[in-house]
Amino acid sequence: MQKITNFLMFNGKAEEAMNFYISLFPNSQIVNITRYKAKEAGPEGTVFLARFTLNGQEFMCIDSPVKHEFTFTAAMSLYINCESEDEIDKLFKEISHEGSIFMPLAAYPFSKKYAWLSDRFGVSWQLNFNQ
Repeated sequence: MQKITNFLMFNGKAEEAMNFYISLFPNSQIVNITRYKAKEAGPEGTVFLARFTLNGQEFMCIDSPVKHEFTFTAAMSLYINCESEDEIDKLFKEISHEGSIFMPLAAYPFSKKYAWLSDRFGVSWQLNFNQ
């Protein structure tokens, strides 16, 4: 069976988002980037297709050459089980900067420390620490 890979579509911010995401997690890198060339569908130099990893997990992304009425939805999140309180605190601070908080970082009946938020690019994250 084929591997399932998250595919993120941005409107001109794909490379900025990738660089932000790989700064948050160890074992993360941009694997490759193919850019639009002059006179192609998207603005020259923007991301036609890129692959990157976050802590070894592969992702793909593009800068859509078409402007859509939709963006990311909070109904689909990247869920992170943090290994320490320091890690969840750092991730929350970085991801929430210029983003939106749906559930603040706090203790909940289902978690010792949890937050649900979106980053400045609109991608939804759930952060959990339960150790």
